[in-house]
Amino acid sequence: MFSSDSKKFKQSTSMETSTQQNIIAQGTKIVGDIASKGPFRIDGTVEGNVKTTGKVVIGKSGFIKGTLQGENADFEGKFSGKLILSGTLSLKSTAHIEGEVHITKLAVEPGATFNATCSMKGTVKALSNEPTIQKSAQQQTDQKAERQA
Repeated sequence: MFSSDSKKFKQSTSMETSTQQNIIAQGTKIVGDIASKGPFRIDGTVEGNVKTTGKVVIGKSGFIKGTLQGENADFEGKFSGKLILSGTLSLKSTAHIEGEVHITKLAVEPGATFNATCSMKGTVKALSNEPTIQKSAQQQTDQKAERQA
């Protein structure tokens, strides 16, 4: 009787925490790694690795030095390190990004600073004129062979 009630309580508690936003307030400094399933808002300083499946928002006074792994991120503050997102990186005009960035989509407002090596993954579309280029290269090869013969 008791064990089944406690299991239900634990499951509902873990589901609630994944939907609530985690906040690191301005004036707070965390040194170390953070892992979460919920969204984050960072207005303080984090030195270390942040890993979450939710969205990360870095406020104007926010600063992350280390690695950030997540789905989507909105930056108004500063970042230095390695940024890995499976979704979109949005940089507001006050954002300052340095380091290595791996993302799917990028949105940058005028005024943002983006000093990073960036690789964007996603679907690669074939160019419509690619077969034409290959034909012309083949034709050039054939013409050279005819001239030499």
